[in-house]
Amino acid sequence: MLPMDRIRALLLEHDDPRHLERPADFDLSSSRECFARLVSALKERFGPSCSWGLAQDASFYGVINAPAEATGLGRPVRAVMSNFGSYFVTAEVVVGEGAPSGEAGLTQEFMTWLDNVCTAAGCTFVPADLLREPYDGPSVLEAHRDEELVAALVAAGELAEDEDDEEVGRAYWNDRYFEYM
Repeated sequence: MLPMDRIRALLLEHDDPRHLERPADFDLSSSRECFARLVSALKERFGPSCSWGLAQDASFYGVINAPAEATGLGRPVRAVMSNFGSYFVTAEVVVGEGAPSGEAGLTQEFMTWLDNVCTAAGCTFVPADLLREPYDGPSVLEAHRDEELVAALVAAGELAEDEDDEEVGRAYWNDRYFEYM
């Protein structure tokens, strides 16, 4: 796996505030091929019960889900491929109502395997923990708009300043490369 500081540099390097959903040089054909290789690798590992889907109005290309029964972890696993960075890829264990828990529960062996799959497919594996770091790139994301909304609600007297949630206005790298825009 690439060193974390190198992955952080790649995340920042590929952040283009004029193109939130996909880069200006997005290549649908190579994206399709890369995602197909990832789907194939995950189906080979977890079996035909894996499902996948493509995204629209999002900064990610698609999602691959492996059900709990197939993962051996007792929980489903989700792998997501971004439209950016020669295809950033991340994976998380899913808990509860489909909410990601991060890498808690993913084995080091699985993350090494996925990193090798990504390298062979021309992708960059990005650990989920890194994606939970505060976003400091140039793009204006939905979370930033939330901050403006809260400020307007406070100014209008609809919300007291002390009710301000500390998460409002806070964006994370996951918001940039693996969310709906």
